[in-house]
Amino acid sequence: MVMVPRTISPAPVAVDSFIPRHVGPSPADQQVMLATLGYDSLDAFIDAVVPEQIRFRGTLNTGAQQSEAQVLASLREMAAKNRVCRSFIGMGYYGTHTPNVILRNVMENPAWYTAYTPYQAEIAQGRLEALLNYQTMVIDLTGLEIANASLLDEGTAAAEAMALAFASRGSATKNVMLVASDCHPQTIAVVEARASARGVTIKVADPRTFVMDETVFGVLLQYPGTDGAVVDYRGLAEQAHAANALVIVASDLLALCVLTPPGEWGADIVVGNTQRFGVPMGYGGPHAAFFATRDEYKRLLPGRIIGLSRDVEGAPALRMALQTREQHIRREKATSNVCTAQVLLAVMASMYAVYHGPDGLTQIAHRVHTRAVTLAAGLERLGFAITHEHYFDTVRVEVGAHGQEDILAAAARHDINLRVLEPGTITVAVDETTTEQDIADLWQVFNNDAPADFGYADVATDADARYDERFRRVTPFLTHPTFHRYHSETEMLRYLYSLQAKDFSLVHGMIPLGSCTMKLNATAEMIPVTWPEFGALHPFAPREQAAGYAQMFRELEHDLAEVTGFAGVSLQPNAGSQGEYAGLLVIRAYHHARGDAHRTVCLIPQSAHGTNPASAVMAGFSVVVVKTDTDGNIDVDDLRDKAVQHSANLGALMVTYPSTHGVFEARIKEITAIIHEHGGQVYMDGANMNAMVGVSRPGDLGADVCHLNLHKTFCIPHGGGGPGMGPIGVASQLVPFLPSHPVVASHEVSTAIGPISAAPWGSASILPISYVYIKLMGGEGLAYATKVAILNANYIAKQLEAHYPVLYRGQNGLVAHECILDTRGLKTVAGIEAEDLAKRLMDYGFHAPTLSFPVAGTLMVEPTESESKEEIDRFIEAMIGMRHEIAAIERGEADREDNVLKNAPHTAGHCTADVWTHPYSRQQAAYPTPWTRDRKFWPTVRRVESAFGDRNLVCACPPIESYAPASA
Repeated sequence: MVMVPRTISPAPVAVDSFIPRHVGPSPADQQVMLATLGYDSLDAFIDAVVPEQIRFRGTLNTGAQQSEAQVLASLREMAAKNRVCRSFIGMGYYGTHTPNVILRNVMENPAWYTAYTPYQAEIAQGRLEALLNYQTMVIDLTGLEIANASLLDEGTAAAEAMALAFASRGSATKNVMLVASDCHPQTIAVVEARASARGVTIKVADPRTFVMDETVFGVLLQYPGTDGAVVDYRGLAEQAHAANALVIVASDLLALCVLTPPGEWGADIVVGNTQRFGVPMGYGGPHAAFFATRDEYKRLLPGRIIGLSRDVEGAPALRMALQTREQHIRREKATSNVCTAQVLLAVMASMYAVYHGPDGLTQIAHRVHTRAVTLAAGLERLGFAITHEHYFDTVRVEVGAHGQEDILAAAARHDINLRVLEPGTITVAVDETTTEQDIADLWQVFNNDAPADFGYADVATDADARYDERFRRVTPFLTHPTFHRYHSETEMLRYLYSLQAKDFSLVHGMIPLGSCTMKLNATAEMIPVTWPEFGALHPFAPREQAAGYAQMFRELEHDLAEVTGFAGVSLQPNAGSQGEYAGLLVIRAYHHARGDAHRTVCLIPQSAHGTNPASAVMAGFSVVVVKTDTDGNIDVDDLRDKAVQHSANLGALMVTYPSTHGVFEARIKEITAIIHEHGGQVYMDGANMNAMVGVSRPGDLGADVCHLNLHKTFCIPHGGGGPGMGPIGVASQLVPFLPSHPVVASHEVSTAIGPISAAPWGSASILPISYVYIKLMGGEGLAYATKVAILNANYIAKQLEAHYPVLYRGQNGLVAHECILDTRGLKTVAGIEAEDLAKRLMDYGFHAPTLSFPVAGTLMVEPTESESKEEIDRFIEAMIGMRHEIAAIERGEADREDNVLKNAPHTAGHCTADVWTHPYSRQQAAYPTPWTRDRKFWPTVRRVESAFGDRNLVCACPPIESYAPASA
């Protein structure tokens, strides 16, 4: 029975309240939706959806809601506590000039930062082209054959390289990786942490002492080294290859503009960070790491690869290639658990290269090197010894133990940060932003705080002559026309907007992706990211210079602990996949500390995200799959049987809540109790936390650890597939094991696990986004957003159930924050598959829901709380419209093969071609609803042929003639 909504006269909402700006449906709209569902109030509806035994009835202690002006003003005060000093620390992080055309039109542009991962290639061609540029840039500069579309940071990229090398060359007896002692310390620590869980032995030593015996499967070198040295490693690479080991090199792309590419002297894998290509340091991130290797390892390459394919008309089209090797397909057999790249930052880095071109990059590199050489010459004139003859941007200075403290004190007086490599040795790393005055100030710091009696011009030398034939780059790079066309700002601006026009994002319409929570990324939340007080800090600057960050970390950790019901939080994991890995490593460390190192079995339901089993394997667990029942819930009997069977060795259960099927499982407390009874710990995947905030808390359900996707529930934008953040909350017994960091202690206890990410607080510069969101909403507002998200999902399920069966439901026939539409029967009656619906939705002006996950042949829909009823109704109308199109096929009125769904999406070029051979009209193809005439988003390519791209893999910018129109 449909209930009539009661008349409500709500109190007027303050005009400066953020909550109605964030939550799409108005109170009046909510009443209409509730009436459709048969409820007369939002609270009564939530009582019906959420099982009472898991319900959180309190109010989150995260403070009262604040206005945008209030939050930004208080955050300004907090940011002012950060001191932006001149950092000459290096270690993979450098000052850089972000070209303003890129800052304003990419980094600060919601058309770029609100897009989703480009799984739907037809409406992501702009981003895919930018990423192809990125891969080309990496391939050219490293001298290797294939590169991926970015990873999380340099340290984790090196750990992924270790995993590839072990998969290719390693075995139970060939399990040693040699790591050069002059690698960045954070890289060494991340690799060691990853290796400890995989049975790999890391031996850190001077590369000159490496012993290449039969146990070695790989070597990791830094080029240039962390102390600046540029070393000829050709002979070492030959020794490694003779021992059947792979050579991994961590490098610097700007240095490779003038240095011989590692691929030319024997490297099999090259990794590094593109931060200095126009991306602010941001106290550690986000930045796009790069990963390049030889073609023979392409199916072991982690992360995403953008490849050139073609559409059904034979026109060139880009897509994500070789996906069958990824975690969402191969699960525990995947190359990695990596599902988050750093797309937005990779786009920025690629555009930095496009804007400057090879000549501009070379000029910047020469200027940096000249500054370093001139600095060294002046220091020598002052009587200091320079350790290395060959270096790029980092000068190692021998100062003696007695002079070190005076130099550091003088540096502090000048707001300069230097790096003490070891007692008596200081390194100084210059960068693109270093000026002649900076060099003069550095000389003064080393000269008893007195100005040097010479000037820059007195000692400046031509740095071009410093590299001999062993080191000087002679191979041209970035020869593709893309890197030569857009050097004026006019041309660059038009290029950026031409790519932007090819990409569907939240600025165009709803992206109703189940499990991905594409909600509002409010402007007020984004603004602080580019404040220099947050963006310009070096991650290894003295902690007293980051007091504002420290305050924000404390408050954010408190709020996230309150939201989850946990005792402690680590902000370090810089992706959801990293959060999974971190949580499992914490559980592993807990067991080891109790003498239970044998507890290595991890139970994982069939319905789990693909990253779950891949993360478990990475963390050293063996996966045992638990069945799900016909309703999509965990089969509790099977879980109990397997817990009993593996009781002696049970380490963990990984469970997603609400379930991957979008249902609140009422027996979750029974499930967690079974695991605890048999000595295990419960890891809860927080991907679906948008259905829980303020309504239920993982810690109250028996979970021991949970990661939070801040790029889902807490408003960090997806950025086209990255950035992301995946902090973890843990119960009290796991707090002592939260991640630490070797350079800047982030968790100062002896039992802490090693670092998960290269920077102490992961991608710190985007944490203000979530901080601002929480403060804007307040505790009650956060819960309200959750309730509306659940309402929106159930409204869609109700309106579409007569047209598409809703696959799984919870109590009272309701779903959580998402619903699965079962489209499998359409193949039998009309030859239509879920993919056809996904592509046809583009013609209606929508991004597709999640396709074929977690159930093949279905669509999983999540509207979020930010979408208005009007937008949701448009989506419902589109889905019903497609069902009518399918019905026409069933009735024989439309051709089973040549129809609007099978031919979708329809491009403007296709619809305006001189010849039209289809049995349906151009109007039906292009404008299936009235609103598409008013606001049409045109896909720029027709349906992409995936298999062709995998058979003919091209992952760098192809010759320009390949873009010529396909022959008839």
